[in-house]
Amino acid sequence: MKYLRYLLWIFAISLSLYSCKKFLSVDPPYAQDAENYFKTPEDYERALVGAYDMLQTSFMSFWIGEIASNNAIAGGESVNDSQGLHQIDNMTHGGINNDLRSVFRWNYVGISRANYILENKNNITFEGKDHILAEAKFLRAYYYFELVKFFGDVPLVIDKRLGIEEVRTIDRSPKTEVYAQIEQDLLDAASVLNPNAAQKGRATRGAAKALLGKVYLYQEKWADAVSILNEVISSGQYSLHPVYAELFDAAHENNTETVFDIEYTGLEGGSYGCLACLEGNAAPGYQGIRQYNGPVYGDGNSYNLPTQELYDFFPAGDPRRGITILDIEAFIAAQPNPASISYAIGAGGHTGFYNNKYIKRQGEIGLPDNDLTSPLNYKVIRYADVLLMAAEANYHLGNNSIAQTYVNQIRSRVSIPGVSVNSLEKIYNERRYELSGEGHHFFDLVRTGKAADAIPGFINGKHDVFPIPQIEIDLAGGRWPQNPGY
Repeated sequence: MKYLRYLLWIFAISLSLYSCKKFLSVDPPYAQDAENYFKTPEDYERALVGAYDMLQTSFMSFWIGEIASNNAIAGGESVNDSQGLHQIDNMTHGGINNDLRSVFRWNYVGISRANYILENKNNITFEGKDHILAEAKFLRAYYYFELVKFFGDVPLVIDKRLGIEEVRTIDRSPKTEVYAQIEQDLLDAASVLNPNAAQKGRATRGAAKALLGKVYLYQEKWADAVSILNEVISSGQYSLHPVYAELFDAAHENNTETVFDIEYTGLEGGSYGCLACLEGNAAPGYQGIRQYNGPVYGDGNSYNLPTQELYDFFPAGDPRRGITILDIEAFIAAQPNPASISYAIGAGGHTGFYNNKYIKRQGEIGLPDNDLTSPLNYKVIRYADVLLMAAEANYHLGNNSIAQTYVNQIRSRVSIPGVSVNSLEKIYNERRYELSGEGHHFFDLVRTGKAADAIPGFINGKHDVFPIPQIEIDLAGGRWPQNPGY
């Protein structure tokens, strides 16, 4: 179903037919290229699947959102294993960093695939095309939001594909322009998308509005954020799932708290041989316990390990600590036969803790290589996040009682007492209690101006964004300036 792989297959077949021309006569010859692709409704649907496909690479953004913050260390087999993540962990990253280049490339591929659909939006008319175009705009907005969070000013390309020669003629657009395009795409999408998805994992009206609320929040457009997030809340479509721990197991996915998630499957193997060879979620396997032999969990690669500082940040009575963080030694000691359980420590660092929200568990293990094929979905936006964003925006507007109501709804879900929300710090703390391990914390620290105090080595004015990959600057003919400090 992935149209680019399909076109490559056609290309490979055509080469083989050409090489055998003396033996075979093919009349008439068949060819399908990018310029004559959109001829049927099915072509648009296949192209949309290709645009969704790049969401599966979001595990890298999720990792960096934790590792760049004070929530986690890179971990892994050694400091040379995923060296780019270790550089980000230590705030020593620069323009040559494979993991940051992956974020840049993967999101632009997603944008290009969405643009490809929108470039050809007028080729034919058919029922349902408006919804496909709305989904393409939602995806383009999502990918651009990732890019602007990571890199600030980025080249803004709308409704067209670009070749290498054209890339050398465009500049980085100010992030205000990128944000304006993201907002417009999400407004357009929300006006067309259905409240409920026809297929799990596809964009909905609520997903577009919730993402737009986050986009407003990042720009400190408090009134706009309150307005659009109120529409999500008042829709009555979403609610907090009653059991917090169930949010992070495959059996309870797509519950009423899910506003938008990325769907994965454990039924198709993954590999390392192409741009994005994943149908499963790579994060749980890579965040699993190295060489683990015991109950409940599966063995993994010990990446993205929670810090002692995060563990100590939680109040002792908050049940979200144990659901967010696996204390491996305490877990083993509590088992009936602890002497039979073993695991190894990677040379990339060890804290004694593992990300218990996204971890390889028995019963949730896909096909070999099962490090790459977890069926566990990534929760991009939960309703709890919507409530906390609305609380923050309302507080900035002086609506303290509304902010307190939203915060205490979340605390009530895990049966802990409410608090008086008399400062923004209370809301920021609640975001960390609720959302740690989910890839948001670094960006929360940056946008609230708290990163330099929380992250060792963080320099204001430099580490607020990541460097543009140097190889991309070179491919653009050197016309893109690097971000300050890099």
